[in-house]
Amino acid sequence: MAKDRRKTKSKYTADRQMPGAFEGETVTRRRFMTGTTHVAGIVAASAFALPALGFAIGPVFEKVEVRWEPVGVPDDFDDRTYIPKTITETPGIGEVGKTTVYVRKHNESIDGPQKDEYDGFIAISTRCMHLGCPVRFVPASERFICPCHGGVYDFQGKRTGGPPVRPLDRFYTRIRNGKVEIGPRYSVNSELKRFSPRYPGEPLDGIGQYLYPSRPTARKLPPPQS
Repeated sequence: MAKDRRKTKSKYTADRQMPGAFEGETVTRRRFMTGTTHVAGIVAASAFALPALGFAIGPVFEKVEVRWEPVGVPDDFDDRTYIPKTITETPGIGEVGKTTVYVRKHNESIDGPQKDEYDGFIAISTRCMHLGCPVRFVPASERFICPCHGGVYDFQGKRTGGPPVRPLDRFYTRIRNGKVEIGPRYSVNSELKRFSPRYPGEPLDGIGQYLYPSRPTARKLPPPQS
């Protein structure tokens, strides 16, 4: 057999003639300190990254209940003007969770054919789609006006002037037990196509609908009843 001439490499740093080595060492202090620093850095980064990651993906596993709140009987509303109603959009936080909604009947000459059972009444959000300031409906001009930065919306809630990037959000509506009920909020583009809720300042026309995807906690409705 051929003699194995490979020389076994010593595990001691002094035998390997490493700079700064001491007798009996297997790892230099420099390498040990470098490794320790790297480990400490990973631990510190994880302390910040893991909670943020949990906050980001946690809502994916959250079960969100669809809430419906009665605001009156059908005869309380007509199709030519809006009636303001107060609803609880976010329960459990008191008055802060309440919001004003402008409600009217669906008007086919203005709104076109009714889409489904959730479209019998039009419920408009009062949150401006610029920075979220509260808007108000002015009956004399049939416009929604934002006093903060001059946002203007027409009778359907479509933007007609100012900095808002899309129409006012809406709420699903339905009739149950003789009552008009307000359900989850949804967003619309300039053609009033429905999207899951987006934040103010996020456009939904063109590439905007892809740049600003839906939130994981967006409430999904059951299919309309036939």
